[in-house]
Amino acid sequence: MSTKSMGLHNRKQPHVMCRRCGKESYLKRKHYCSHCGYGRTAKIRAYSWLSKDINGVRRR
Repeated sequence: MSTKSMGLHNRKQPHVMCRRCGKESYLKRKHYCSHCGYGRTAKIRAYSWLSKDINGVRRR
């Protein structure tokens, strides 16, 4: 049996704003940003499959 107050236990934010990229994708529990990679590496996280090639020119 659960009570009404048990529904109030899930109000914590897992992600907060990243200080490097400004997106709200910094995971507080694991201490890294899933968008730019801050906290894991000094380089900005970027993959070739993230951008779309249009006429041989890579767009981001």
